[in-house]
Amino acid sequence: MSEGCFDGSMPRKVLEYYLSHAATAQWIYMSDTLDDDIRVMLKAGIKFLGRASGIWKGEMPEEEHFERSRAAAEKIHAADPEIILQACIFEALYREDVECVKVPRFVFEAFDLPYEDRFFDYDACLFPKGSDTWECMPDISRPETQMWFYYRGVRYIDCGYEAFHMGQIHLYTALDRNYKCIGRVIGMLRQYGREHARRHKVLFDAHSHSLVVNGKSLLDYNAMPLTRYPVTDREGEKIVLVREGKSGGGISPEGVYEKALPFLYEYDNWGGKDNWAHENLTYEQRAWAQWWGYDQIAWFASRDEEYRNTFLDYTFKWTAVNNPDAYFAFPLRRPLHSGEEVGGFPFYKLNNKSENCPGGFSQEDTAARLLNGGYEKYRRFANPSDILDFGAKDVDDPATGVRLPEKVVLYGSFQPYVGATANDSNSEITRMYYVGDGKYSLSFIMPFAGEYDFGISTWGTLSACVCKNRGFPYSGDGHKSRFTVPDDNTIVKITFEYMTNAIEIEMCK
Repeated sequence: MSEGCFDGSMPRKVLEYYLSHAATAQWIYMSDTLDDDIRVMLKAGIKFLGRASGIWKGEMPEEEHFERSRAAAEKIHAADPEIILQACIFEALYREDVECVKVPRFVFEAFDLPYEDRFFDYDACLFPKGSDTWECMPDISRPETQMWFYYRGVRYIDCGYEAFHMGQIHLYTALDRNYKCIGRVIGMLRQYGREHARRHKVLFDAHSHSLVVNGKSLLDYNAMPLTRYPVTDREGEKIVLVREGKSGGGISPEGVYEKALPFLYEYDNWGGKDNWAHENLTYEQRAWAQWWGYDQIAWFASRDEEYRNTFLDYTFKWTAVNNPDAYFAFPLRRPLHSGEEVGGFPFYKLNNKSENCPGGFSQEDTAARLLNGGYEKYRRFANPSDILDFGAKDVDDPATGVRLPEKVVLYGSFQPYVGATANDSNSEITRMYYVGDGKYSLSFIMPFAGEYDFGISTWGTLSACVCKNRGFPYSGDGHKSRFTVPDDNTIVKITFEYMTNAIEIEMCK
């Protein structure tokens, strides 16, 4: 039986099977290279297609949208019936998409309302006038918005979609602080899915680290775009990734308590290249303007082919090491311009460039190698699951009774390449985890080969530091050890034993 087999219930192990084979396939129902896209899915073993359908603004008439969504789902499932397709219900609504749709009878029935022969009311979906929100942002506390969300969810389930991305959920729930309204809609869609979905189960994620009410998570897993730190001393507008928060825990929709729910990272899109930033900002200013003056996927697509492949490799390893509950959705298909533009904008495509996909960016071989190889090779170097708890609170050495330091920081010239300030002995980014037996450890990815120095500051100060080539602690910044990274994207794990000052360095390519 396949690891991806489920019907009505999805244990965490099965959910992680899908997330560990995930890709973002935004609007793939519109793809003009769908046959080649499917070939790439099968080659890379992709099992979860994020953002496969959805609307942002006026892409096409309503019924055409759902018919094309259904046809794409049927074609993909004919190639691999195991694949989960995700639809989107976003934090933005536009009049041209809402007011042309009649409210179906089934929506009134679901909300125990008398039937009315009418269209959806766009204005009744929005926040009150004068609210400090986008003009187009729906307010989920309003019954009309709940009906709209439910309507679209049902239509996607009927088209064969088994997952939903709910966008920036903390924005449109601003007046729903107990999450009662969004919880109601998600609960209704879950119930509809139990009866009508392909395998009687639908999944929900959103841009959130936690959405828990009374100990229960409304989401099956949390999802966020990646966070960056610009590197200004290397050519080519380089970026390194930075750990930001953790995935919250709670009782999962399966009824199981999880200390941390699974997490899914992605390269997000929101506006493509920022021409104003490129024309008006200095090099140093633009380094901090989003991703060097691009959104995430446009920055990625603007690199040369070799570096795109290198950065995919780096992202995969970074995810495996920095958050052992997390997975990375490879960018199979992602728009390179703003969603405000209606149709005709270019897409990044993972596909190798060919006659069948002349717009391919040629990362499919790298993605296939990484996805088929899996996360486990790198997970053994991973930092602890609870990435915000560094441990060592009121811990004493059992042999001597000496209180162990709660804060131990790895610092040196390597820090900018993991998203911290060079030689910052008080950094939280390179703070080491207490792993027991008097030992502290930290794993990180070095994106560039070379020689780097490091020291270890106990208690986060320079008054009692340790390095590998000195047998005694020292004060100040004058002594450091060195380590050599033989290849780009090498995993480095450094372990430090407080009572003996022993330091161990491990590496993995």
